[in-house]
Amino acid sequence: MSFYQQPLLWFLCAAALPVIIHLLNRRRHKTVRWAAMQFLLKATRESRGKKKLRHILILTARTLGIAALATAAARPMIGGLLGWGANQLDTVILVLDRSASMETTADNASTSRRAMALDRVRDAMKSLDATKLVLIDSATATPQDIPSPETLAEITNTRATDTAADIPSLLQRAAEFILETQPGKTEIWIASDMQYSNWDKRSERWTTAMATLTSIPQKPSVRILSLSTPSKSNISLRILSSYRSADDLLLDLEINRSGDALSAMNLPLTLALNGTKTTDSITVPGQSLRFQKRIKLPKNQDSGQGWLSLPGDSNPRDHTAYFSYGAAHPVKTLVVADPGEAANYLASAAAPPGFAGQSSETVTPSQFLTKTTALADVAAVIWCAPLPDAAASTSLTEFLNNGGQILFFPAMENSQNNFKNVKWSPITTAPEGKFFILQNWNHDDGLLRDSMSGISLSGQSLRAIKRQVAESPVGAITALASWDDNSSFLSRMIIERGTAWFFSSAPDYTWSNLGDAHLLLPAVQRAVLAGATRFDAALLADVNKGEALPRNSEVRTRTDDYAVDKSSDPGFAAGVYRLGERTIAANVPAAEYDSLALQKSDLKPLFPGIKFSTFEDTATSTADNGEKEIWKLFLAAVLFFLIAEALLCLPKAGAAAAANPATPKPA
Repeated sequence: MSFYQQPLLWFLCAAALPVIIHLLNRRRHKTVRWAAMQFLLKATRESRGKKKLRHILILTARTLGIAALATAAARPMIGGLLGWGANQLDTVILVLDRSASMETTADNASTSRRAMALDRVRDAMKSLDATKLVLIDSATATPQDIPSPETLAEITNTRATDTAADIPSLLQRAAEFILETQPGKTEIWIASDMQYSNWDKRSERWTTAMATLTSIPQKPSVRILSLSTPSKSNISLRILSSYRSADDLLLDLEINRSGDALSAMNLPLTLALNGTKTTDSITVPGQSLRFQKRIKLPKNQDSGQGWLSLPGDSNPRDHTAYFSYGAAHPVKTLVVADPGEAANYLASAAAPPGFAGQSSETVTPSQFLTKTTALADVAAVIWCAPLPDAAASTSLTEFLNNGGQILFFPAMENSQNNFKNVKWSPITTAPEGKFFILQNWNHDDGLLRDSMSGISLSGQSLRAIKRQVAESPVGAITALASWDDNSSFLSRMIIERGTAWFFSSAPDYTWSNLGDAHLLLPAVQRAVLAGATRFDAALLADVNKGEALPRNSEVRTRTDDYAVDKSSDPGFAAGVYRLGERTIAANVPAAEYDSLALQKSDLKPLFPGIKFSTFEDTATSTADNGEKEIWKLFLAAVLFFLIAEALLCLPKAGAAAAANPATPKPA
């Protein structure tokens, strides 16, 4: 048995009060011998033993009643993690999520979720006696023996990080550890804030981890410490992308707010550029704000670094974002089309007059293979021709893998060619005197999204006479805009770091008025600028991933002047780092900004064939955790002892009659 409110057990001392009062009362009476009383004493001596027993029972009932009340206040629990039978465990493997989101302070707490988890595990291990504790943390994924649960919070591998967590991989590592070491009866404890992106329950890695766990002869049980209670109000800032244009650095930023009060708020946004700090005020109208910040760079400076920060709140690790920049890179677009009206419009949209640093080159499909080596310097490819053959597809796929953008427009002729199982449908012509009219499009995502200021593109003005719709297997492409008959106008296919876009009409006035600038120019420019960010992508990375990892003999050195937590391991902390000849801005991974969390109902299907349970992080939640509170039983015991005392204190019927003799009836 264990107690949730152990300090209240001190009230058990109050159980001694009835005994103390009884002893004090005995000392208050003095014995005076009186000859006449000897006869009475002799008469009552025979019943003295019964009276003494009765007094002892009354005193016992009072004492036990107070003890039961104090025990109920301490909230006793039995069973499961902290109760009877817990000592049967040989090993506990603690899978600790120490990602950036775990530093959020819950609404009912004063410390971070990570610190709460460590405290709860430490307290739980106290009742497990000789059970061995093994830690597998989300940053290193390396099993580590913990000599004493009391030292959990002091261990380097339990400290806060700016990384993301990969729960399937951690469970797979735990299963491998069990198979390798055969630690006896084992239980896996998962301490997590249940962030949906960290669990990635639909991935093959999750299926593999469950298969490995169920293959263990002595299957371990799983216990989940869910830390998904609502958090205090929080504001986060992240950089979506960065792009240098001449002496300007363009940063796409996003601010997200959580909490009850989401009215418009003015926030100070601090910018540090190469050591120089400035502060601007920014208004967040609601839950989120996406905007572009243009930073004027020093003249003739090829590279630099900086950071942006909002005021601290319930999570100190998600309100600062770091950036670095290199020399300006020319933005080039390759247009693949036969000479004609469509090719001219597309070339103009890719490099409009007056757009400094942007250029376009037009080649025919037959000339494309001679240009494939130049794709390394191209931001986007615009393809208005029959879909590429196998050789060209290989080059374009590699281009997409490296972060490029491809815009496919109909070839304006029927063809059976396909690209990644996507092909054009036969040409469809609108009925005489009618047009295909653009009716619906995604205002929040894609090339036709609303502007940063919320202004919508005038898509209703698009009219088409002819079209060819992109067709593919289900799920291969995603439609983001549609005509008035619900057939697709704009579809998207994401391949590695790049994106392929499919438009179902061409900028040729025998086909549509897409050649007008109202849709074509912003759509093409957005794709071109998105492709251009791949040249600066090497300057931005997620903490402990990709470009942020040292190569060969590179030594990591932090170069920025702002560290949220100076005690953090540099490999797991956001900041600007020098890695050999490279400068990398490492930031909190995008997944850590995801507010979607797994629910209890989602857990049971995740562990087929594995015994699992949960124990909660709140003082009011102990249901479904393998522990059962039995304080109600002790309250019932209090009532029982009070009733017993009352019954024992009642005078006997004979004694009552002797004290009140009946009045004789008149004759």
